[in-house]
Amino acid sequence: MKTNKLLFIVGMFLLGTQLLTAQEHHGAQPPQSIQRAVAVITPTKGNTATGIVTFEATERGVRVIANLSGLSPGSHGFHIHEFGDLRSDDGTSAGGHYNPTGMPHSMPMTENRHAGDMGNITADSSGNSHLEYVDPVMQLQGVHSIIGRAVIVHAKEDDLKTQPTGNAGARIGQGVIGVAKWIENVNK
Repeated sequence: MKTNKLLFIVGMFLLGTQLLTAQEHHGAQPPQSIQRAVAVITPTKGNTATGIVTFEATERGVRVIANLSGLSPGSHGFHIHEFGDLRSDDGTSAGGHYNPTGMPHSMPMTENRHAGDMGNITADSSGNSHLEYVDPVMQLQGVHSIIGRAVIVHAKEDDLKTQPTGNAGARIGQGVIGVAKWIENVNK
């Protein structure tokens, strides 16, 4: 009886190995690494913030390119928040700043900071803004990936020091970060 059970287990193992080998030979490919992501920013209730934020993996980190409109002139806190949940009309269902390593809130080029700290984005007198930089902490894959989290645009300037949020005020725009098909020159 034990011999039959052992033979059955060994047979199932060999069958599984053959199936995996067959899949490899018939085009089943392992998932490729994530190189690009995008968040489409929509306004929270009573606001007009809209735009596109793209993320692209580079050798030095993740290139962030943001083009937003519908903002009041001046600086606005700009962060990645922990949840890609946009069900609340005020942006609060996105949770707090994305901070998987328990670091203090700080400037985007500081090594010890929230993974979601992107600082401020500044709007001109027409309410339009452009931001482009390479973030050395942010990740598009792995344990601390930003995929599926939210980009939040705040009403006020992030003071880059008040813990844990930078005192940036209400959430006026929000978007979920998803894997992107790259379209050349979409943010230029």
